[in-house]
Amino acid sequence: MKVLVLCEYSGVVRDAFRREGHDATSLDLLPTDCAGPHIQGDAFDYLISIPDNHYDLIIAHPPCTALCVSGNSTYGEGKPSHWHRIGAAAWTEALWELCKCKAGRVAMENPVGVLARLTSIPKASYVQPWMFGHIEQKKTGLHLHNLEPLLETDNVHAAMMQLPKSQRERMFYLPPSPDRWKIRSTTYAGIASAMAKQWGVL
Repeated sequence: MKVLVLCEYSGVVRDAFRREGHDATSLDLLPTDCAGPHIQGDAFDYLISIPDNHYDLIIAHPPCTALCVSGNSTYGEGKPSHWHRIGAAAWTEALWELCKCKAGRVAMENPVGVLARLTSIPKASYVQPWMFGHIEQKKTGLHLHNLEPLLETDNVHAAMMQLPKSQRERMFYLPPSPDRWKIRSTTYAGIASAMAKQWGVL
């Protein structure tokens, strides 16, 4: 399977597919953090440059700051920065449509947000890290085109609930640092593995 992972510098999803024997490449404005096939550049510029149906699967991780509901106090309707949310939604919808032209199957990852309300992008199915062996919680939406929702592989919810909130919600309690945004945006390895194993056989 020929796979493109958009807006990924970590290589986590890319390498999960490569371990399953697929031809997977990541693309981001940043260089990759982990050696492997990577295109450094703009997602739109690259997608426009390739033929339709060039890939079997595209997994996209577009910016989410203005789109997630946790940002409603800044980007919600009636707020001074609401225009930024409208622009981000339009940009993300255009990316979604372009991805569908370039691959028969598309997954777009975003936190709980407003995409389904402000765009034609379908409602998300939701996953949690604890469904895939990570003793943490961070609800993540997957908007899918010609793909089935991921099935949990290793439910550790009971063990996670024995931990204090600050540990099971580790991502929300990260102290300020230059790399905080990078840590928070990196896909959990268990979720990436599930993507590769479940979507890689379609």
